[in-house]
Amino acid sequence: MAKILFVVTGADHWTLADGTAHPTGFWAEEAVAPYQVFTGAGHEVVVATPGGVVPTVDRGSLAPEFNGGQEGADQVAAGLEEFEELRRPVTLEDVDLDAYDAAFYPGGHGPMEDLAVDPASGRLLAGALASGKPLGVVCHAPAALLAATGPDGTNVFAGYRLTGFTNAEEAQAGFAEKARWLLQDRLVEIGADFQEGEPWAPFVITDRNLVTGQNPASAQPLAEELLKRIG
Repeated sequence: MAKILFVVTGADHWTLADGTAHPTGFWAEEAVAPYQVFTGAGHEVVVATPGGVVPTVDRGSLAPEFNGGQEGADQVAAGLEEFEELRRPVTLEDVDLDAYDAAFYPGGHGPMEDLAVDPASGRLLAGALASGKPLGVVCHAPAALLAATGPDGTNVFAGYRLTGFTNAEEAQAGFAEKARWLLQDRLVEIGADFQEGEPWAPFVITDRNLVTGQNPASAQPLAEELLKRIG
């Protein structure tokens, strides 16, 4: 049995360009689907958040229109209820990466607010990358990669092929004009080799021990790819 660290945003809002706070958190499907993949294979999941706060789910992610209808929404809500580890997170700043076999970051707009500038998360990501342990990051969670700088000040993910929520998807979601910055733009700026699939379709990119997914639909296939690497 492997022990998998879920690093989840502690933010309950995302500050837009005009200074308003948009309610958010983590995206339900991106946490629930991988949790079910990993625990279904017999592995243990531990949730960590900045400051050890109980993470907030983005209420929008529970809506039928984002889950293929009411039945899908009910399944995600039920899965969230069963994900008991979300209600007793450990403190991210105290995490010892050596105690885990893999790390996974679910998205939602929350990581744009906190993990993008979180030094503890940045150190953990740099450590995970250097360790060779499987590292999965999906949708908006690649915002956390922005905080992972090496001793020379350059980003440790520079040169890596990866993906994340695209400018096209952010525009279609209605936030591109409201955001202070766009994830795809920032990942390109740090030197990542950003790969873009069709909007909203599953799209997973693997480069060395890094596995990234573009959007919510990519969360389950990403988890299945990570599972192969955990063994």
